Amino acid sequence: MSTLAGKHGLVVGVANKRSISWAVAQAAVAAGARLALTYPSERLEENVRELAATLDRPVVLPCDVTSDQQIDALAAALDAEFGGLDFLLHGAAFAPKADLEHPVVQTSREGFRIALDVSAYSLIGLTRAVVPLMKKRGGGSVLTLTYLGSQRVFTNYNVMGVAKAALEACVRYLASDLGPDNIRVNAISAGPVKTLAAMGIKDFSSIRDIYGERTPLRRNIEPGEVADTAVFLFSAAARGITGDIMMVDAGYHVTGM
Repeated sequence: MSTLAGKHGLVVGVANKRSISWAVAQAAVAAGARLALTYPSERLEENVRELAATLDRPVVLPCDVTSDQQIDALAAALDAEFGGLDFLLHGAAFAPKADLEHPVVQTSREGFRIALDVSAYSLIGLTRAVVPLMKKRGGGSVLTLTYLGSQRVFTNYNVMGVAKAALEACVRYLASDLGPDNIRVNAISAGPVKTLAAMGIKDFSSIRDIYGERTPLRRNIEPGEVADTAVFLFSAAARGITGDIMMVDAGYHVTGM
């Protein structure tokens, strides 16, 4: 189904084959898009390039989202390669291990800064850089990844919950800012998926177990379900949706006890 035929997209946040960003990249290419993927450091470059090699004519570029210079260089490279951009997936998130493991009351000032910079501000920085490219296409779709820990307390999610709350606020304000340019900004709040980042959460497996027992569908989600929703939000079928936090969690968010 070529819902993204002729479209060009940027996917940020691929770390390995378990990344939600990677599932989204595969689904977007299957829907007809051509992609650029980024890697944040030399340590992850090989992983990203190996995965990208399985896609159709991908572009692989460096981008440390904490560097305005690298973000600007990325946008210039995308302009040269694609001449515009139709969609962006922001999948960057990070908090120092020590701060992630401690209660929020013990979060260090530097740990808080890093978590908010990488996990929330980077959406603003990347979006600002690609707005001129999306305007060339007559609009576009920006999408980020969040989690219910932004709204409710999950044991051991700690400062990342605070960062995701900030990220969701960014989605709403960016949607308001960019609506006149026909640029939509949304987020997917996914249920727990076994990604590299998630495994950094203490007792993550127990969270998945509880979800599997309590969701209305009585199961956990798969990365492909998030990816299919992402492709929908990138496509013209979602042209009336912006500023939304779309839940893809097998219905867990509606449950009480």
